[in-house]
Amino acid sequence: MVRRMPRWLARAPIPLYRHGLGWLLGSRIMMLEHRGRLSGKRRYAVLEVLDREPGALILVSGYGPSSQWFRNVGETPEVRVWHGHVRATPARATVLPAAEARAILARYREAHPRTATSLGKILGVADLIDPAPLPPDIADRLPLVRIRRSD
Repeated sequence: MVRRMPRWLARAPIPLYRHGLGWLLGSRIMMLEHRGRLSGKRRYAVLEVLDREPGALILVSGYGPSSQWFRNVGETPEVRVWHGHVRATPARATVLPAAEARAILARYREAHPRTATSLGKILGVADLIDPAPLPPDIADRLPLVRIRRSD
């Protein structure tokens, strides 16, 4: 069973990012601006960066495919990113194919065993704790999104 973070706590860093102080939270945290699927209004989510690639960030939808931000970027992939000293940079979100997501999660688990164990405990995903090969459905339960800056 996934334990959800209280909404007030999840939204607490948003003012820091809006005032240019997001860098205080370090390089593993970022804010994503996306559009609501139905309302079209700007929405914000503060998320952990799972991995980095040249010109891109990899995010995990820890609450699965039903997360609102994940569903929104699937519908409207044009987003803006606040990360470190970068503010409101246009970017494009791409949901990763299952095989690629599984490979990235496996590399993450190998490179960061303690963090992966903690994440697995918090999210209730035993596959991140167990050293056995990841099951084929892991990307269905923990989908990944690549955020590539447009500039």
